[in-house]
Amino acid sequence: MGKTSSDRVRKRRVFYIPGYDPIHPRRYRELYRKESAAQAGISGYEIALKPKPKGAHYGWLVDARIDGAEVQADVDVLVWSDIVRDSMDSSIPATYLQLIRTAWVYIGSGALWRMMKLRKGPVIAALYPVGMLLVQLVLAVILGWGFGQVAGYGTALLVGLVTGPEDAALGGTAVAASVGLLSAVALLRWFKKLDGRFYAYYLMHDYSYSASSKGANPPELEARIAVFTDVIAQALQEDVQEVLVVGHSSGAHLGVSILADLIRQGRVPASGPALSFLSLGQVVPMVSFLPDANRLRGDLRYLSACDELTWVDVTAPGDGCSFALCDPVSVSGVAPEGKQWPLVFSAAFTQTLSPERWKTLRWRFFRLHFQYLCAFDQPKDYDYFQITAGPMTLGSRYADRPPSKSRITRAVSKYTSVAA
Repeated sequence: MGKTSSDRVRKRRVFYIPGYDPIHPRRYRELYRKESAAQAGISGYEIALKPKPKGAHYGWLVDARIDGAEVQADVDVLVWSDIVRDSMDSSIPATYLQLIRTAWVYIGSGALWRMMKLRKGPVIAALYPVGMLLVQLVLAVILGWGFGQVAGYGTALLVGLVTGPEDAALGGTAVAASVGLLSAVALLRWFKKLDGRFYAYYLMHDYSYSASSKGANPPELEARIAVFTDVIAQALQEDVQEVLVVGHSSGAHLGVSILADLIRQGRVPASGPALSFLSLGQVVPMVSFLPDANRLRGDLRYLSACDELTWVDVTAPGDGCSFALCDPVSVSGVAPEGKQWPLVFSAAFTQTLSPERWKTLRWRFFRLHFQYLCAFDQPKDYDYFQITAGPMTLGSRYADRPPSKSRITRAVSKYTSVAA
């Protein structure tokens, strides 16, 4: 089992790794502030945030009193939103080229069909931007053609009255083509401007980022992983009882590689703080099922057998954007004989949210994907704020917690090669 501290936690370092998100990390501070207050009111404990001195990383300080114990948590967001923004800086034509390339990679490699054997929700989420962008293109072409025909007909009538029928036909055709093209382009730009409602461009860029390298990490991401590894290694030398890494969505597979590097490099002190990893709403198969994801598959295999940490994976069938209850190591086909991790269980949204809130949130897919970071009306044994600011280490909290019986552990991936 993973290393756990014999003492109750008084001080904790928390490193939160966001998913593919271009937004400033202050959104995570405000989310934590709002939702921790709500959960404290429901569960009967005290929690408060305050700013931390400006440094290399964005974060906040937490003071909590839970189960009669006072705990301080120092939270850092490991920012890679600049990399995300750069990858999203594409023109409309470039985005449609990404669509073709991404579809080719996932369909041609067989990854799409294998992911459908696990959960249809995230596959539908992956197909959504393809369908939405194609619908936008078709509408732009049809409406552009219609506007062009109207403009061309009007122009032909006017020109015909002045110069005659031959010039009218020529002038009408030229105007129809020009107006049609300009109208189609304007409509596509309008759709892109409204992507905050549609999420088509955002999701397309998300999926194409991994597909562009067929699952291998781009150089800029590898460099950032090395920086994050150094930051966590430094925290393990501090006077704290636990260093907790939280990876949400795409941040979960980044956390796998960061922690695998950290342990391989021998940077986890035997007498240091407990090292814990909490993966939330993971989408690991979106990457690990791709042909060149050898690095990630190797890290999954290695980390799953490590004694140096505790790894807990929490998803929920109600989250249609995650591979709910899919053991990311096993389904990727790289589970070793000595596999210990992760402990996989469900946040059970239908049981931990009130019927009223579940009814409100059920079809808000992106909001539900962030529910792991939010308050629950009827919490069971998963409480994000007790995990990040409570007096127990992750290993101690879930020492006797069995995995969910409905978890999926069968190997599905076609590609099982790992990095040397």
